[in-house]
This record gives sequence, C-alpha cells and structure tokens, in this order.
Amino acid sequence: MKAMTLTAYGETAKFEAADLPKPEPISGHVVVRIAASSVNTVDTMIRAMGRDLPLSPALPAVLGMDFAGVIEAVGEGVSAFAVGDEVYGCAGGLADLQGALAEFMLADARLIAHKPKSISMREAAAMPLVGITAYEGLERTGVRAGQKVLVQGGAGGVGHLAVQLAKHFGAEVYATGTGHTQMGVIQGYGATPIDFAAEKIVDYVAKYTDGAGFDVIFDTVGGANMTNSFEAAALNANIASTVGLLEIDLSPAHFKGLSLHIVFMLLPMLSNLGRENHGTILAELAKIVDQGALKPLLDEAVYGLGNVAGAYDHLTSGKAIGKVVIDV
Repeated sequence: MKAMTLTAYGETAKFEAADLPKPEPISGHVVVRIAASSVNTVDTMIRAMGRDLPLSPALPAVLGMDFAGVIEAVGEGVSAFAVGDEVYGCAGGLADLQGALAEFMLADARLIAHKPKSISMREAAAMPLVGITAYEGLERTGVRAGQKVLVQGGAGGVGHLAVQLAKHFGAEVYATGTGHTQMGVIQGYGATPIDFAAEKIVDYVAKYTDGAGFDVIFDTVGGANMTNSFEAAALNANIASTVGLLEIDLSPAHFKGLSLHIVFMLLPMLSNLGRENHGTILAELAKIVDQGALKPLLDEAVYGLGNVAGAYDHLTSGKAIGKVVIDV
C-alpha cells in the first residue's frame, strides 16, 4: 500500500513516500481504507520533538491520528461493524500504532464509530481527536442547561466544537478569540465573542456575569492563560483544560474552591484502558452532528498524501482557520 513515512525528527524532519505491506485484520480490529486524515497539534509536536515526546513512534513512522474511511476487512470478535461501513476515529499515529497517512490502517474497533451520515469524509476526519476532547472536557465539568460557559480559544480546533456542544447541552456560551475572523467564527456558532486582546477579564466578567464569574470554563489555550481562567471563574466553578504542562500557583483556585480537570485524550490509545469510551463518544457525536447541532470547521487549503509536510507546516504557521485535512 502507498504511505507517507516520517524518516527524521526535528529540524531535518522529512516525509517520504513508501510502499508498505497492507495490514491484515486481527482479533478486535478492523482494516480501514482511508479516505482522509486531519492534522492535530500533537501530530506537529511529534514531528518536531521526536523521541523527546514519550508518545512518539520509532522511525520510520506513519503518522496521522484522525481518519475517516470505509471498512475493508473485519477481525475476529468484531460484531458492531461490517465490510463497507463508513467509519471515523482516532486510532493510531503514535507509539507502536500505525497512523492514517496511508491507504489502509489497522484500527481497534473500540476506538471507532460509524461516520455521521450528514457530513463528508473530509469533515468526519476532522472531528475525532478534537471532538472527543471537547465532549470529555464538558462531561467532566458537569455542564448543564442554564449555566454560563466560557470557552477560551473558541475558534480553535477543540474550542469551536466545545462551543457548539455547550450550546447543544443548553448552556449560555461565551468564547474568547481575537480578530475579525475568529470573532465571526464564534458568533456564527451562536456564542457571544469576547476579544481577549481588547477586553480586560474583570470587565467582561462584570458585563456578562454581573461580576459573579463563569460557572464552567473550557480552557483550550492553557499555559499562562490558566490564571486568566481562574480569574474569570465563579466560586466553586469547574475548569477543564487540554494544556496543563506548566507550573502554576493554585492559590486563586483554592480560594474560589475551583475544580480543575485536565483532559489528555490520548490516554486510552497509550494505555489500552477505556478505549471503548472513545467509540461511545464518537457514536454520540455522530448523532449530534446528524441532528444539525454540530459541524466541524475546515481550513480552505486542500492537501493530498504527497504534500503532508505542507499540511503540517500550514497548521504550525498559525494561519489555518479550522482543521487542516489531508485527502488520502
């Protein structure tokens, strides 16, 4: 089968075309003919950091975690899927799991679900990692109807889906961003946009919550921004974050009685623990998509398997608006 393999990490990182053996189905797994794969920040981190990142695969490696495609073969013990089913998932591209930048991929059946019927393969391929992350983060916070939810980075990969899901769950949603394009994306999903570059936290907390703070905050920015989330939170609020790699003074969180939830979506793939949860969430996301309440935003640029490096570069440039998708 045709594939793109990463043959070097770091500054000399390079993707090269390769002809690899087509995977064979094994117990509990399916073989998927890949239609499309999307690029996530963690993919670009693997390319840049290599084995300094514990989840990076040995070289040469086939990256690509997210995918959508059609089942080609079914292994023993798999009853929920059949040959010809359209599916999507996040099931490889790290550690010892082959990724989706190839014509075929072996995927654990617990990590996939039937593709939403109302969207394209490209759109479906854009959803798994960010969709599961957004769903899990909101689930951890116990978000419910009537709450005021703030999504930090509401136009980003995880953020734009978290905004839509919070709306679907009945919350009153606000989201930070900056610039005309990001503000338009946030407003287009029915949330109130907040320009973090122009508005002080104390001012928008006063404006939108009468100074009480937000009940739930989903911080997709993380890092130093975590202290901003603490400041914007209400007493006893819940904060979910996807970026907790920092040392931070938790005193503000202590005096507000905040609950902090760190979402590391890759754990089931890395630990082989709780993989069925991802399949369950993807199935639920597909229902929400087909109800018309959730739609991924795709960057306008089109990339094929021969220009994987270009797709990765586009995401790292910061110029992408929405998910970057590679047609396989």
